[in-house]
Amino acid sequence: MKEFFEDIFEYHNHFNQKLIEQLAENENAITKRTIPLLSHSINAQQIWNARITNDQTLGVHENHTLKQCKRIDNENYNRTLNIIAERELNEIIIYANSKGTEFRNSIQQILFHIANHFSHHKGQIISDLRQSGINPIVTDYIFYKR
Repeated sequence: MKEFFEDIFEYHNHFNQKLIEQLAENENAITKRTIPLLSHSINAQQIWNARITNDQTLGVHENHTLKQCKRIDNENYNRTLNIIAERELNEIIIYANSKGTEFRNSIQQILFHIANHFSHHKGQIISDLRQSGINPIVTDYIFYKR
């Protein structure tokens, strides 16, 4: 299972970096919600990583420049790989959400959630690119594996 998560996060990091490059090339043409969506996705991974490792978190809706997004995404990817390598996937994490409510989930559940969250918002970003008249890169997992 650890190899699966390493592969999934490699895929997400690869296409996050490519999407950031495409957004930078078209920054004047994209919608106003696109970079905040990207920032939110990247923040969410950092927040979940920090919940697992008991580190400081970014704000869930904190906005970043594309250059910052590129850097934070790579930091998140490396931190997630460390978590996968160093922790047991069935380990239960007790954390509080942004409203202070306490929850318990396994690291495996959290990692799956992060990956799903990226897919959801990546689809929104691709939709934004199309609405802006920009032909988005292909980000399908199966194309990545080919």
